[in-house]
Amino acid sequence: MKFSTLSTLALSGVASAKFIEYTTVTGYFEQDDPATDPSTYDYTSHNFGLIDRDYDYESASSVDISGLSQWERFHRQLEYLNANSPKSTSYKLFFMGRHGEGWHNAAESYFGTPAWNCFYALLEGNSTHTWFDADLTPNGIEQANIAHEYWLHQYAEHAIHFPDSYYSSPMTRSLKTANITFAHLPLKQAGAKQFLPTVKEGFREGMSMHTCNHRRSKSYIADLFPTWKFEEGFTEEDELWTGVTSETSEAQDLRSRDALNDIFEPSLQVQVPVQKPEGVCVPPSPKKKNLVVSITAHSGEITSLLRVIGHQPFRLSTGAVIPVLIRAEEVEEAEPTTTAVWTQSAYCTEPPTTSTEGACVCATGSPVTSGYPVFATQTAV
Repeated sequence: MKFSTLSTLALSGVASAKFIEYTTVTGYFEQDDPATDPSTYDYTSHNFGLIDRDYDYESASSVDISGLSQWERFHRQLEYLNANSPKSTSYKLFFMGRHGEGWHNAAESYFGTPAWNCFYALLEGNSTHTWFDADLTPNGIEQANIAHEYWLHQYAEHAIHFPDSYYSSPMTRSLKTANITFAHLPLKQAGAKQFLPTVKEGFREGMSMHTCNHRRSKSYIADLFPTWKFEEGFTEEDELWTGVTSETSEAQDLRSRDALNDIFEPSLQVQVPVQKPEGVCVPPSPKKKNLVVSITAHSGEITSLLRVIGHQPFRLSTGAVIPVLIRAEEVEEAEPTTTAVWTQSAYCTEPPTTSTEGACVCATGSPVTSGYPVFATQTAV
């Protein structure tokens, strides 16, 4: 996805001869169950939420599953689904991880969400901390370490298959969360792919006037993690954040869909036919690789991705992870043309006088709905 070619005022989905239709394959994870409460769910409670169950391939062929963990059996099912699907269809397991707590999260808790949204989020920070492209708090670092330790535990106790590919939002809090979580896992020992993430604009947080969504330069990211990759077309400076307009949910969903297309299209476009006896599980085509994908992103972006794939709403706390099995099918019909316009958000030009549960009261009367906040380089008290 070439963001340099996109208008900062609107995103349009252009009709084409075919498109990829995404579906959540339910019945594999507790997070798919409508009875699971996201506000109280702990992803470390049991196997990332993997349900103890039998799988199709186990009854389709006489395979010996004795001694295999649930994760080993699930990965065989993932291979089975890909091997027994047409070339236009692909299945991938996504681990969507929200970054650990950032200084902007701490500031929002301190000021209150209404006041944060209408004034303080438009500042770059206060006298003690910066929330422009916010870094991790000590608590956020600990949350990322919890994820790291849990991956270690899942590998040691349950032989989980480590991700085959890694992606991260370009925001500092996501980059550092991904690094803490995955950089020092025993990947070589497990015969897994090297941790070499791709930094991808499509997985950043929903664009708004908030300075926490304004990314630093490509050079800054390259200095942090010199071996990491950038997606094609990644620009030196942030060409999306304007400080004036905000991305609507529809616009963000178009961006999220394009990002998923970038990951799935290579596995759908050129397939090698597999000759197999009826009902027998065989390895997937060489083109159906990278079956397990890790994305380190943001609450709003993961919410958008879940909408795109038809998953039930499941809001993650900072540092949490949700696994989702996604079915992608290339459909031979024109995708409807969609246009999503960016909008101007209302804000206060001075600190609000009150911040109640649902409203922010500006000291100067009505909120402003145009122009760049001239106070945005100030610091909050």
